[in-house]
Amino acid sequence: MISLELKKVILKQLDLDDFDLQDETIAPQVPGWDSLNHINIILAVEEYFKIKFKSVELLRLKQVGDLQKLVDNKLASK
Repeated sequence: MISLELKKVILKQLDLDDFDLQDETIAPQVPGWDSLNHINIILAVEEYFKIKFKSVELLRLKQVGDLQKLVDNKLASK
């Protein structure tokens, strides 16, 4: 399940008031989520949660749920 914190970070970067982000949501389904905004979202997530992603980890992301799992794993290993 997508945390409220992650949802807020993503929606803020996309200038969206609300969007129903689910585990299986993919970027093309979200208004404004293009390749440039993808980078901005990743940077904002890193900053908000005080974590760093490796390039190989980012390449594996397919759905928003994958990003949530990655964030959760990073936070658990702090």
